[in-house]
Amino acid sequence: MTEPILVTGATGNTGVSVVAGLRDRGDAVRAATRRPDPGDADAVRFDWFDPSTFAAALAGVRAIYLVAPAGVADPAPVVRPFLEQAAAGGVADPAPVVRPFLEQAAAGGVRRVVALSSSAVARGEPLLGEIHALVVDLFSESTVLRPSWFMQNFTADHALAEGIRRSREIVTATGDGRLGFIDAADIAAVAVEALVADRPVGDELVLTGPEALSYGHAAAIISDVLGTPVRHVDVTTAQLADRLTRAGLTGEFAAGLAALDERIRAGEQDLVTTTVYDVTGRRPTSLREFLTVHRARLA
Repeated sequence: MTEPILVTGATGNTGVSVVAGLRDRGDAVRAATRRPDPGDADAVRFDWFDPSTFAAALAGVRAIYLVAPAGVADPAPVVRPFLEQAAAGGVADPAPVVRPFLEQAAAGGVRRVVALSSSAVARGEPLLGEIHALVVDLFSESTVLRPSWFMQNFTADHALAEGIRRSREIVTATGDGRLGFIDAADIAAVAVEALVADRPVGDELVLTGPEALSYGHAAAIISDVLGTPVRHVDVTTAQLADRLTRAGLTGEFAAGLAALDERIRAGEQDLVTTTVYDVTGRRPTSLREFLTVHRARLA
């Protein structure tokens, strides 16, 4: 088809791979970002906080990959960035910002939207849960991706990665709770299929890697990959909240973040799905494989 697919968050963890995956297939892509690449003729300036950029981004598109504002690749991979931005005086709730864009897209005839959410946020819950509900209500062909925690948190600009580099420690309040850590590239592969499939691949897809691991297990894998000890330091929820407060967050938001770890400790995110394979036909990346490839970023 000649009608482009709009990719919001085109320079983010999943957006980069979604753009590349669609173009590898020969699909027309409109990469939307606040600072479009001047060398990309199909890139368009897009700013959630400037509605005047919506029309050009949406013109003639047949589908949208939706990544809500504030960057959603953190622990849940959504909750932390919104809370942190709110604590810094930014936007805590994306729904009022995203709603006008989605309504404009629906009025313009867009039927298919693939939205990035989180395994920790159910439809209708605050933050991305509200976006989830909006997408389902407004579009006849909607798929909401709910991935577990990103593997990129161990290697990118993130508190976990900084702790590994600085002190060879991972500090959480998760205890032995497990997570189905997932590579952002695997999320993107599912998104590509969901955007181009003849029929919607599913209303709501929970995505994980191939195994559920505790942070203690992750620390052991990192130790093997680096060849130097990395340990998981398990603290209480209150101790983690105090650490976050001392790092500059307000008490309220520090407590909210620490509560996420408490939910992991309770086993809420101890799950593994076959969705990546079911949708794409490819085996999801293991944490060891991911860290081996990105070893240089752990040092």
